[in-house]
Amino acid sequence: MHLTLLPVPLAPEISLHLLDEPVGLFDLTGGEFHSDEPPPFWAFVWAGGQALARYVLDHPEVVAGKRVHDLATGSGVAAIAAARAGAADVSVSDVDPAAVAAAMRNAAANGVEIAEGEPAGDVILAGDVFYSPTVAPQMTSRLRNARRESADVLVGDPGRGYFPERLFQQLTAYVVPVPAALEETGSLSTGVWRMR
Repeated sequence: MHLTLLPVPLAPEISLHLLDEPVGLFDLTGGEFHSDEPPPFWAFVWAGGQALARYVLDHPEVVAGKRVHDLATGSGVAAIAAARAGAADVSVSDVDPAAVAAAMRNAAANGVEIAEGEPAGDVILAGDVFYSPTVAPQMTSRLRNARRESADVLVGDPGRGYFPERLFQQLTAYVVPVPAALEETGSLSTGVWRMR
């Protein structure tokens, strides 16, 4: 898989090592899903992460001077935006170790520091995490726990079918450019939401 350092469409002040080919996620795995080896979600910049990154860059007061955790970081775009917006400390986690490694590489390429860590902090960011019926309840539980511990929980979601909208208040929405091979469209309307 060949990755190229490219600007993020909705947040061009950030560049990421991304797949620069018109392919979908499962094209990279021979069209199959193997539970022991996650597909390379981190090789793409997803709409939810882009929306979160744009929001954080435009509203630095949300993260400035705070401890921020990017849950299910993928490429690390939201974490990098938080670091650029003045967060005191930024950590990331993901079930896929390759995603954490990708986020670290991307942070270095943008001249910011992030660390691998547990999902705790003053602010929890989660982009595009409600994409399947098995993952969504796990994410909801983790985010609700963080909220109960007084974390500000911000989510970027482009209308995935398993998003528990009743638990959130929409802050804004963006039309996010996305690869047509990945999403079967050239853009997705993507909300940034705060957990109630």
